[in-house]
Amino acid sequence: MEEQMNQNQNQDNSQNPAPQQPPVGQSGNSGSGSAEDKDAQKNKLWALLGYLGILCLIPLLAKKDSKFAQFHAKQGLVMLIGWFFSWVPIFGWLLALALFIFWIMAVISVFQGKMKPLPIIGDLAEKINI
Repeated sequence: MEEQMNQNQNQDNSQNPAPQQPPVGQSGNSGSGSAEDKDAQKNKLWALLGYLGILCLIPLLAKKDSKFAQFHAKQGLVMLIGWFFSWVPIFGWLLALALFIFWIMAVISVFQGKMKPLPIIGDLAEKINI
């Protein structure tokens, strides 16, 4: 009987619960997010417009105060220019495929609220001053 009590105590000691972690996406403190996070949350739809062809001009002109919307609209403008070259046989088709893949990456970046520059396109977009 004494052995059984020792085994029960050992089991109780080995089953210490792990400390509770806050849910993913939430920090342990109750402070508000940074200004960039608020900008991203507030302007996701504007940023998404930046990747819908000629509609990229809307956030470029209407949301000059939003770094998030401007960043994505400038990348969208570079992609729009790239689409004009997609009509060239063979080279253009490969370009169109690459632009489509970049477009998917960009839309995911918008929904995640990130300002992740696209390969090549991001470098070109940084040079645009509007």
